[in-house]
Amino acid sequence: MDYSDSLMSLYLPSGINVNNESFVFVQSSIELFVNRLDSVESVLPYEYTAFDFCSETEEKRPSENLGQVLFGERIEPSPYKFKFKKSVTCQKVCTRSYDTNKPSDRAKLDFLKKGMLLNYQHHWIVDNMPVTWCYDVEEGQKFCNPGFPIGCFVTEVGRPKDACVVNSNFNEKDAFYIFNHVDITIHYHIVEHEQLGARLVAAKIEPKSYENPNEDSPDCLGKPKFLKDKHTGVFKISYTYSINFVEDKNIRWASRWDYILESMPHTNIQWFSIMNSLVIVLFLSGMVAMIMLRTLHKDIARYNQMDSVEDAQEEFGWKLVHGDVFRPPKKGMLLSVFLGSGTQIFIMTFVTLFFACLGFLSPANRGALMTCSVVLWVLLGTPAGYVAARLYKSFGGEKWKTNVLLTAFLCPGVVFADFFVMNLILWGEGSSAAMPFGTLVAILALWFCISVPLTFIGAYFGFKKTGIEHPVRTNQIPRQIPEQSFYTKPLPGIIMGGVLPFGCIFIQLFFILNSIWSHQMYYMFGFLFLVFIILVITCSEATILLCYFHLCAEDYHWQWRSFLTSGFTAIYFLIYAIHYFFSKLQITGLASIILYFGYTMIMALIFFLFTGTMGFFACFWFVTKIYSVVKVD
Repeated sequence: MDYSDSLMSLYLPSGINVNNESFVFVQSSIELFVNRLDSVESVLPYEYTAFDFCSETEEKRPSENLGQVLFGERIEPSPYKFKFKKSVTCQKVCTRSYDTNKPSDRAKLDFLKKGMLLNYQHHWIVDNMPVTWCYDVEEGQKFCNPGFPIGCFVTEVGRPKDACVVNSNFNEKDAFYIFNHVDITIHYHIVEHEQLGARLVAAKIEPKSYENPNEDSPDCLGKPKFLKDKHTGVFKISYTYSINFVEDKNIRWASRWDYILESMPHTNIQWFSIMNSLVIVLFLSGMVAMIMLRTLHKDIARYNQMDSVEDAQEEFGWKLVHGDVFRPPKKGMLLSVFLGSGTQIFIMTFVTLFFACLGFLSPANRGALMTCSVVLWVLLGTPAGYVAARLYKSFGGEKWKTNVLLTAFLCPGVVFADFFVMNLILWGEGSSAAMPFGTLVAILALWFCISVPLTFIGAYFGFKKTGIEHPVRTNQIPRQIPEQSFYTKPLPGIIMGGVLPFGCIFIQLFFILNSIWSHQMYYMFGFLFLVFIILVITCSEATILLCYFHLCAEDYHWQWRSFLTSGFTAIYFLIYAIHYFFSKLQITGLASIILYFGYTMIMALIFFLFTGTMGFFACFWFVTKIYSVVKVD
């Protein structure tokens, strides 16, 4: 797997100079950056400085892209400084002192304890690589976590929680153990056949806890450092580190992410997911093919052979409703607006996943996936406006101004309003995921100054074109729909229609939710793109199948039903997200729960518009096709 980073750095031991222009830069000092801290037990990430760790105040922090800001990443320089191939043992970084009699110190200490209780994790970066904590799991396998805990807690009954299980010396009851020392190992390989220098291929860390009674010259030996829950008085924490350099000739620079990705399981399950989806697609394709080739072919042949008036009076099945099948739906304005937004989302998702498959949006390019999605959504206002206007015109609508305004503001407005409320909660909690005011203004500027004008341009061309010509004329008087059986009533059909598309994606959905809420790295974009294509096919085929059954039952209200049939997949997605919350997550706190469901609602709405649009256009194509090949007097 080739996840080569965009910036290649050559490192040299200090004191050696090389005139080198083929690489970006050659250097001897290695910078360690710190990112936000997060937890699987809380949705709220916090900046590194929020926990009062040793911090670097002089250096300027690197600029983040839009995707990083939206995900709450806050990368800052750290006080951990080292030179290439210069090993250091027990180097002091700083000492933090807290007096519980002072309210400000007590608040800092309480926040640190809360972080350990909720198992908040550090995320450090060296040479654009995550610094990983590798430890043994079952069956002799190693798991490399791109984060490590700030500490852990032993309960009043002496039960160690989270990382406290790794050391039998963590046995003090009702105590917080602080990981105030880190052993860092940098793996590198020497560049051969090119020029003098080395490339970093891995950075591993082992968090440890030491008392260090002598603050000025710590020895990093002896008992672990703990803080009693009801501690009073002065409490000091000395932060230290050791660094070691190891040459590794086996790891290529281009594949240096592999050891992290390989330790994450689930590739076998991914293949099972694809096979499961393909079986559903084959089953549906077989059903659709049977209807198209056999039943429809017979129907069309029979309808076209009817010569006499008596035969025509005995028409039955879907041909009976030819005079009503293209009758404009109720609430055509809303449907056309949904379809415009759904088209925008479909193209955005397709292009983003295509670029991700090519490796442009790999985990090495932080925030690239989100940035790409937002920029594409903004630039795709034109197709949204065009599709909404064209369909609204074909539905016989005349309020074109209302249509354009709703396309530009309804669905994006709902998403932005939800996002804004979530942002207020994050801001109130002091989380790093709270978007700065400037970024909020920038997103509004992108929406109002680029997306809205592009939507107006698309709508202008959509209304300028003639309406979509239908193969059959619509009667002036609507035909009465006969009494429907339970299975051909709208609601059972809609509920059944969403089951098969959801069946294709639910395994993939587990990994996506894991990457968002359990902070696991997601990199299997090839699988995801394949599942995306399968989802589009399944939505289309399931809707066509149900559409045919309803037309045979002489029910010609197919427009909204085709949209809602495949759109109902989003309701199953919502139910699955609720199940995932209660069965897989340990999220606590009202703010975190509100944030989880707030963001889930945004995802469900986007998914509803996307799947519904697929269903409508598949059904629209099917209905146009079958009525264009049958002779109608």
